[in-house]
Amino acid sequence: MLELESDTLDQLDVQLLCALEVDGRASFSRIAAVLGVSDQTIARRYRRLCAEAGLRVVAVRDADRLGQDQWMLRLRCAPDSATVIADALAKRPDTAWIGLASGGTEIVCMTRPRHPGDHDDLLLGKLPRTPSVVEIRAQQLLHRFYGGPNGWVQKFRALSQEQVAALRPPSPEGDGPARLEPEDAPLLAALERDGRATYPELQRATGRSESSVKRRLAALIASGAVYIDVEYRSEVLGYPMTALLWITTAPAAMHSVGEALAGHEEVAFAAATAGPSHVVVTAVLRDTAGLYGYLSGPVGRLDGVQHVEAMPFLRRVKQLTYQGSR
Repeated sequence: MLELESDTLDQLDVQLLCALEVDGRASFSRIAAVLGVSDQTIARRYRRLCAEAGLRVVAVRDADRLGQDQWMLRLRCAPDSATVIADALAKRPDTAWIGLASGGTEIVCMTRPRHPGDHDDLLLGKLPRTPSVVEIRAQQLLHRFYGGPNGWVQKFRALSQEQVAALRPPSPEGDGPARLEPEDAPLLAALERDGRATYPELQRATGRSESSVKRRLAALIASGAVYIDVEYRSEVLGYPMTALLWITTAPAAMHSVGEALAGHEEVAFAAATAGPSHVVVTAVLRDTAGLYGYLSGPVGRLDGVQHVEAMPFLRRVKQLTYQGSR
């Protein structure tokens, strides 16, 4: 279980973050009732987390459930151009989790194509024509072991199972397969700006009735096509270091290694990949010593792990959404 290491946040702040990971659209009154505090306390803590921890609640299309390809890109750049290229990539709606690594000469980026051809446009069109991009390596994500709707803050175990059950929204009957329709575009655009937008706000954004918006959003979430996620700065919790691990395994061990990694408290994301490595991991840690301890301990002891390339991020440029240079 992770432990809070912060001078500014306390256990209630972590509980609120956990509650938002369970249901990002839960009302302050419902969260307050589950946590045993007042509505005003939750509203005040929420505003403070937005101001001090970079908290944002946004809708995310789940490419895994929608059957859409996702890729991890590694771009080696001329040293004086990496920041500019990273910021340009961050402005694209089909990218996420962009970071600078390797002394500021490498960009790591996840692509989330929204339409057929988006990936080809980026990987085969724009990037190869960028003179400062020296090398492009792309690895397709094959299977998600951890991440997506499962948030890293859950590993603090700040909520009991009963509290999680009380917060989890009920699944409507007949939620159907995960798919998006063209008429969902205005609704998703509004929720990608603010995942807690009120139903009257969503009604105005879509031109649909409030009841229609409520039903459609519930169906999208229940089917898994969309989930409400939270982004924040992990350093405010006492974990300022983020590192990508590119892990090579024996082929038969890929799944068992991925499943084991998913249970590690350091792991915020883990997926099987096609390419030189077999599993990619995003690890969140306290410091360099914590990275060393994780690599030499829990990762090193896993049966089937043959090689690990660790890549600490120098700077995170984008998490789920773009907010300009940080």
